Amino acid sequence: MPRYYTDEHEWIDVDGDVATVGITDYAQEQLGDIVFVELPESGSEISKGKDAAVVESVKAASDVYAPISGEVTEANPALEDDPALVNSSPEDEGWFFKLTIADKAELEGLMDAKAYKSFCDSL
Repeated sequence: MPRYYTDEHEWIDVDGDVATVGITDYAQEQLGDIVFVELPESGSEISKGKDAAVVESVKAASDVYAPISGEVTEANPALEDDPALVNSSPEDEGWFFKLTIADKAELEGLMDAKAYKSFCDSL
């Protein structure tokens, strides 16, 4: 399944018309210990580049932006009980939400793993 990245440090896995979204390992390192995650409601419509979730750490609160537009189908229930999953498994078990993709053309502006690594190396 293809994985894409944004310049705001979100990742997105695409499986057919469904996408899973989370924040990257780089992002969780910058935030520090995650203490709370606010996730979007199932059924809510989110638009590319707009606020989709909030992650709070001991250092700061930060918005998580939607990498593409779509309808949220599921939020990760494990994060309610254990927000630290974002630290321990940011790009696997610490995913934030799943959505039905509204427009696959929006994926074209996202980075692949190699481009994202180069982007992070330049920061």
